[in-house]
Amino acid sequence: MRRVAITGLGAITPIGLDARSTWDAAVAGRSGIDFIQAFDAGEFPVRIAGEVKGFEPASVAPPKEARRMDRNVLLALGAAQEAWRDGGLNGVDPDRVGIVVGSAIGGLPGIVEQQDVLRERGADRVSPFFIPSVLVDSASGQIAISLGIRGPNYAPVSACATGSHAVGEGAELIRRGDADAVLAGGTEACIHPLILAGFCAMRGLVAEDEDPTKASRPFDATRAGFVMSEGACILLLEELESARARGATIYAEVLGYGASNDAHHMAQPEPEATGVAGMMRAALRRADVAPERVGYINAHGTSTPLGDAAETRAIKQVFGDHAYELAVSSTKSVTGHCFGAAGAIEAMMCTLALHHQTLPPTINYRNPDPECDLDYVPNEARAVELDVALSNAMGLGGHNGCVLFGRVESL
Repeated sequence: MRRVAITGLGAITPIGLDARSTWDAAVAGRSGIDFIQAFDAGEFPVRIAGEVKGFEPASVAPPKEARRMDRNVLLALGAAQEAWRDGGLNGVDPDRVGIVVGSAIGGLPGIVEQQDVLRERGADRVSPFFIPSVLVDSASGQIAISLGIRGPNYAPVSACATGSHAVGEGAELIRRGDADAVLAGGTEACIHPLILAGFCAMRGLVAEDEDPTKASRPFDATRAGFVMSEGACILLLEELESARARGATIYAEVLGYGASNDAHHMAQPEPEATGVAGMMRAALRRADVAPERVGYINAHGTSTPLGDAAETRAIKQVFGDHAYELAVSSTKSVTGHCFGAAGAIEAMMCTLALHHQTLPPTINYRNPDPECDLDYVPNEARAVELDVALSNAMGLGGHNGCVLFGRVESL
C-alpha cells in the first residue's frame, strides 16, 4: 500500500492570510471573530462572523481574471498556490497530480447577485462569466488552470464535512496509484445577507453583541451556537517515498480516512452518535492503528449544545477509558465555522500539531459541562509528545468525515 505524506500547506482564514499566521494565531488563542464588515448586518439578530480581512484578489490572479471569479474561488486559489510553493514540487508530471477541492455553499452569493441583475436590468445584462464562476467545481478548475495540473480533478460537496472528505479522498487517489500528488482541501465565502438570514432562521448561530471573540465556546456549558466564517485551506499530499527521495519537508502522514452518515436528521446530530463513532472506527481500522495510540483529536466542536455533546459521546464510545487520557480541542473557537473549508483547516491543525508537537487550545472554555467532560486543552496551547492525531468533521445532512494523521518519525 502506498503511503501518503503531507508536504505543503496553504491557508487563508479569519485568523491569518497564510498557513503560518493561521497556525500561530490558533496556538496563541487569537480569535478572528468580529462584527460583520462585508455588509450592514444591523437589522439581523446575529451580527458577527469570521471574515477574512486584508485579502487582495490581485495577489492570486490578474485583476481582470480575478473580477470574473467568485470569492470562494479566489480564496481557494490563494491557498493552493501557497501549498504548491510550500511543497516545492517542481518538474513533476502534471498528469500525475490531482486536485480534490470542494465547498459547501460554493458561489451562492454570486447567484443572488446575478438574480438581482436579471430582475433589475434584464436578461441581456447577466454576466457571461456567471455560470462558470458559481459552480462548486470552479475552485478546483481554476487551481488546475493556474498551476497547469492535468490529473484527476473533482469537487466533493458534503456540507461541513467537505474539507475532510477532500483530504481523505485525495489521499485515496495516491494510495490506489491514480496520482502521485494531490492538492486537497476546501473553500468557503459565505458572508452574505441571504446566507446569514438562512442560518438565523435555523437558530443555529450564536449572537454576541458585547465581545464577538467570546462567541464561539465549544464544549463550554454556556455554549449557544456556532459562528459562521469564511476561508480556504489546501494540503499538498504526496506519495511518501517520492517525497523522501526529493528531500521534501514532510509535515505528517495521512494514516487513514473514515466516512459515514447519521441517517437521522438534516440539521441535528443523531443523539447516540453512532455514525460519528463509526467514522472514527473506520479511520482507525483502515490505518491499522489502535485507539490507544491517538493522543489528540481536533474536534468538529462547533459550539452547539447538541453537537458538542454528541461528539463527546462518540469519542467515549470509540476510545473508552482512553478518551480521558487523550486531548481534544476545537480550533473553531478562534476561526468560527468555515463550513466546507473547516475540515481542511482542521486537518492542517492536526498536521502542524504533529510537526510542532504542540496542541492548539479551545479558547473561551470556562464552565465545565457534565456532558462534555474530556480534556479540551482549555485556553492555552500545550507542548506534548504526539505521534497520532485525528480530525473530525460533521455536516448538514448527517455527513461525517474523519482523517487520521501520524508523525512520520514515529511510524
